[in-house]
Amino acid sequence: MVAELMEDATRRMDKSVEAVRHEFNTVRTGRASPALLDRIHVDYYGQRTPLKQLATISAPEPRLLSIQPFDPSSLRNIERAIQESDLGLTPSNDGRLIRLPIPQLTEERRKELVRVVRQMAEDGRVAVRNVRRDLMHHLRELVDEGEIGADEEHRAEDAAQRLTDEHVKAIDEALKHKEAEIMEV
Repeated sequence: MVAELMEDATRRMDKSVEAVRHEFNTVRTGRASPALLDRIHVDYYGQRTPLKQLATISAPEPRLLSIQPFDPSSLRNIERAIQESDLGLTPSNDGRLIRLPIPQLTEERRKELVRVVRQMAEDGRVAVRNVRRDLMHHLRELVDEGEIGADEEHRAEDAAQRLTDEHVKAIDEALKHKEAEIMEV
């Protein structure tokens, strides 16, 4: 029973770390990356559709993204969705392709992005700690029901703390890497 709880906690903590890494990929650094547009949803025939399902997104140059819609009639909607997003990018449209130049980041914008990334990391740490809290709660329930002893509970709590520390460390390392990437000129 304890092994199953630990397995579930590990899986949930891994998902939290992976979610934080995915969120980090959507934060714009100085480089063009198709992952920047992962959060963009386009109004396509009355449906909110992810941009990556409507077009091919590529980075032909380090500071340029090109968006080739599968349906040319969706070009205007894609352009509008990018302009209304929080990316702060201005698309240029040549009738069949959208070019999205990625400007150099200012020092002020870099610091703002670092704050955003730190908040994302903190949210990830909180999610990991919540998994640990749930695990501890389930362990106490098992002790109260008499299914496991206090010694086994104590060992499981120590293992849960080590697991939590490992996952928080993974988030911190990803944060450190992302901060260095953002501050790189």
